[in-house]
Amino acid sequence: MENIKDYVIKLGKNSKEAFKIISKAPTKQKNYALSLIAKYLSENADYIIAENKKDIEFTRSKGRPESLVDRVMLNEKRIKGIIESINTVILLDDPVGKVVYSSRRPNGMLVNKVRVPIGTILMIYEARPNVTVDAATLILKSGNTGILRGGTESYHSNIAIMSLISKALEDAGLPREVIQYVDKTEHEVVDELLVLDQYIDVVIPRGGEGLIKSVVEKAKMPVLRQEKGVCHVYVDKSADKEMAERITVNSKAQRPSVCNAAETLLIHKDYPYKKELLEALIRSNVKLKGCKETIKIISGIEEAKEEDYYKEYLDYIMNVKIVSSTEEAIEHIRKYSSGHTEAIVTRDYFEANKFVSEIDSSTVMINASTRFTDGGEFGLGAEIGISTHKFHARGPMGLMELTTDKWIVYGEGQIRE
Repeated sequence: MENIKDYVIKLGKNSKEAFKIISKAPTKQKNYALSLIAKYLSENADYIIAENKKDIEFTRSKGRPESLVDRVMLNEKRIKGIIESINTVILLDDPVGKVVYSSRRPNGMLVNKVRVPIGTILMIYEARPNVTVDAATLILKSGNTGILRGGTESYHSNIAIMSLISKALEDAGLPREVIQYVDKTEHEVVDELLVLDQYIDVVIPRGGEGLIKSVVEKAKMPVLRQEKGVCHVYVDKSADKEMAERITVNSKAQRPSVCNAAETLLIHKDYPYKKELLEALIRSNVKLKGCKETIKIISGIEEAKEEDYYKEYLDYIMNVKIVSSTEEAIEHIRKYSSGHTEAIVTRDYFEANKFVSEIDSSTVMINASTRFTDGGEFGLGAEIGISTHKFHARGPMGLMELTTDKWIVYGEGQIRE
């Protein structure tokens, strides 16, 4: 029986061999493989949903919260959305070979900086099976190879999806090892993969704090990571009443189980519709935790503790704090934010500019929901994650972020004096 170390080494070697082919594959062939993935997902939607039901039953049998069940769930609408994102990626420019800098030097040399694939990307993620498709799609189009390790909650869904991806690769004339899935569920497999830096060039963890912390501590290769999403909405005193309600409710309640859902609402003390805004959230089944000033507005609200402002609830729970100025809102966000997404609702141009210039998060929204921080919504087709760090990428990561730089110099016999 193959032991775990031999298993992961085989994955690594297979990826390196497949990289020799996919890194040179023409755009037309990569797009054809993507079109086949979309086709096979569409033709086998019932099969995927049937396998997904096994994962939903397993997740519920473990007593996991419904917010996690929602992350696991696939239905016709979500599969249609996955297929649409693949078709969008097909239409995007191939970043491989793109010249991002060019200079003719005084000695006649031509210096170019071009984008090239990174290599083998290890993706470790939890719960959401759509990540399997997003990751495979972007890794393939950007000329990389991928080793994917999803969560046990989505095991059957991921295996079903990967069988279709493998078939699409082969039918497009590409090695099925371009995208490999780790079908062993032992935790030791991840530990072994994280020290396989001779084969794996970068690891991208996507999940809870525990997963990300573990990967950062154990990985020998660079980690491109996304921290938790403690996102904020700040309603300025000049905000339009209807706009403030729509944006705040959407940011929290449209889908609270995802990282771009807002966790804290900041309201300027002079905003005249504070009570109406809070009531709109309550009508949307949001449980509020508020500061002392918030509790004075609506009785029965639980008082927010200091540690609550650091929490990523991923649920119908929201902190509320009344602030005296935009400056106080900015200071609050600086202290408690995870650097993901912050939004301001205002009709004041100068307050909006102040907020944008002084907030140091990957994405800042002006009069728009935090829920828009997403690769698909930003026109990237899909995303492999949302980086809250500043190297090598920040914010939603798409095709371009899965490439790196290569300098190419054209000379005619020049030597350095």
